[in-house]
Amino acid sequence: MLRNQTSPSLRRLGIALVAIVGALAALLVLLGNPGNMGLCGACFVRDIAGSLRLHAGPSIFRPEVAGIVIGALVWSLASGRHVGRSGSNAVARFMLGVAMAIGALVFLGCPFRMLQRLGGGDMTAWLALPGFLAGVGIARLFERRGYSIGKTHEVPFTIGLIGPLIVAILLLVFAVGGVLAGPGPGVADSPSHANWLVALAVGASAGALLSATGFCAISAGRQVFGGPRLMLLSAGVLILAYALVLAIGGKFSLGFDGQPIAHNEWLWNTLGLALVGLCGALCGGCPVRLVVLTGEGNGDAFVAAMGLLVGGALAHTLGLSAKPATALAAGGPAFAGKVAVSVGLVLAIAYAASMTGTFGRRGNARQ
Repeated sequence: MLRNQTSPSLRRLGIALVAIVGALAALLVLLGNPGNMGLCGACFVRDIAGSLRLHAGPSIFRPEVAGIVIGALVWSLASGRHVGRSGSNAVARFMLGVAMAIGALVFLGCPFRMLQRLGGGDMTAWLALPGFLAGVGIARLFERRGYSIGKTHEVPFTIGLIGPLIVAILLLVFAVGGVLAGPGPGVADSPSHANWLVALAVGASAGALLSATGFCAISAGRQVFGGPRLMLLSAGVLILAYALVLAIGGKFSLGFDGQPIAHNEWLWNTLGLALVGLCGALCGGCPVRLVVLTGEGNGDAFVAAMGLLVGGALAHTLGLSAKPATALAAGGPAFAGKVAVSVGLVLAIAYAASMTGTFGRRGNARQ
């Protein structure tokens, strides 16, 4: 609805559906999810990595991720749009996913959580927003020079089901209980979480709506620099809907201090988001969009999502993730996290430059 030339009524419907997604994200926060983290691609995939014992950080299987995949799968099948796709620069997509996860965990949130932090009144996110836009803008400059991650190709239907099948198996293992690390179904231990059946249902609803609309925070960021503004408008409406529901629930908080799972190191919030925006634009979508595309049968998106999982695990294993501010500590990233973001920005720019012939020999950008 937001990506194709459609009638004004369908465009208005698409914007309204994105607003519903924002309201659903706020609902999950009111029902027990961490503050301003109703839905988050990078953080929730990182949590799933912990449930698989790939790191010692937050460990919980997030049914929202499974729900998003299932919802997108069901919608794409019902609408006749489900097509298995794969075959384009998988290694690059994987590594960009790794870098995107590291940047997100320095900022403490993917672009989708950034929108929720904006709607929740988190002024540290508002100050870091230019970094996200700068990262997307740099990617656009390379795209004008010919950069492309490459086009996926239609593959057998079964290939497109591999990602959703793996997610479904993990959901089944979680529902059985006793295998994955972290709280199982019906257990109220930390990390904070809503009831798993509610989380699954809300995730599935959000996945279907995001598949139907094609919404992506990276695409919204692109439209700041030109072209149609429909996705950008939808992002604004999502922020407002999230803020409204949060305010009704009494959890809206405007300010810099005391924000949930956030820190006040402006520079590294900004640079972390710049890395996320740059890598997301270079690999074809924000973390939540990659999860949706996985449900739609896109194998390349699944590879990038696996990069998010590995990147989240590395961020905690190597001490790259930032610590949220508390009443006793300022939080923020450790030195290793600052180095990782700096190196990630340099390498991502060097990769894009090499693919466009900026340094001489042109890479295989269009294969």
